Amino acid sequence: MLYPSIDSLMTKLDSKYTLVTVAAKRARQLQTTESVLIDNTVSHKFVGKALEEINAEALRYETRQED
Repeated sequence: MLYPSIDSLMTKLDSKYTLVTVAAKRARQLQTTESVLIDNTVSHKFVGKALEEINAEALRYETRQED
């Protein structure tokens, strides 16, 4: 079984598209800085670490409304 599960991640964000976008942006940031926001990550890859941060609610995102 994968950690974190898609079911637990979907309770944190509003759509799968948002999940993928936020995780991809954070994974790119981790590639350059490698400063993880949570301790003791299970995953060794950047995308997995980003998903764990989302699951731990260590990341915040805002949607912009265009006028």
